[in-house]
Amino acid sequence: MTAAQDVLHELEALGSEQTRKTYRRHGVTEPMFGVKFGDLEKLRKRLGRDQALARALWQSKNHDARVLAAMIADPAAFDLDVLRSWQAEAACNMQSDTLIGQLGARLPAAHTAVGPWLDAAGESQRRAGWVLVAHLTQDSPDLEDSFFADLLPRIEREIHGAPNRTREAMNRALIAIGVRSDALARLATASAKKIGPVEVDHGDTDCKTPDAVSYIAKAREHRAKQEAKQPAAKKSAAKAATAKTAAKTTKPAAKQSSAAKSRAR
Repeated sequence: MTAAQDVLHELEALGSEQTRKTYRRHGVTEPMFGVKFGDLEKLRKRLGRDQALARALWQSKNHDARVLAAMIADPAAFDLDVLRSWQAEAACNMQSDTLIGQLGARLPAAHTAVGPWLDAAGESQRRAGWVLVAHLTQDSPDLEDSFFADLLPRIEREIHGAPNRTREAMNRALIAIGVRSDALARLATASAKKIGPVEVDHGDTDCKTPDAVSYIAKAREHRAKQEAKQPAAKKSAAKAATAKTAAKTTKPAAKQSSAAKSRAR
């Protein structure tokens, strides 16, 4: 039995119908076992980075295996072509979002993938582009703020006419941009006020669409308080933690497992 088969058997044992029902409400399709993200996180810690295993799990087409594959894949073994290939094969937003969150923004020159995805005809690729933007705000501190500022007029023009899940990701990106810096907070808040309320149909879930203006303000206030309490050496860590929170802005009111916070229940 291969390592991938061992992991698949373990995933099957961890699955439950209750979790499968939750995932179905969020657009996940068969095959899947229905493994909670908390259990996937435990497996990730135990397995570590393993590109060969990740590739085999991804090729299985099982949803839980693909999410785990994205979590254990080695960024050093990826390039943008491989990322685009895996993203195109993703069967649902959860797979695509995990792939981009775990790998996409960590790749060299990841920002060059944004434009082609945002211009793509398919909703999956367009959403992927905005999810990548949100993660780049936290994972690419060397990017100039102008990269993100230049995207704000596009969000203003396109968000209300965008497909439902792309619209959700655009709002999420708008918030993440605003949380990145004081200058971007002013620009993103102005854009959010022009845009007004953003309506997203979350289906039969408890997910809610956050108001960008209030969320940006609260996140920036929280960051300022945290940085004021910490020595200078720790301020960069606090900044990254706040930005990471901003990249996961759509969440249900009830408690939920860690990696599914933006979408589960």
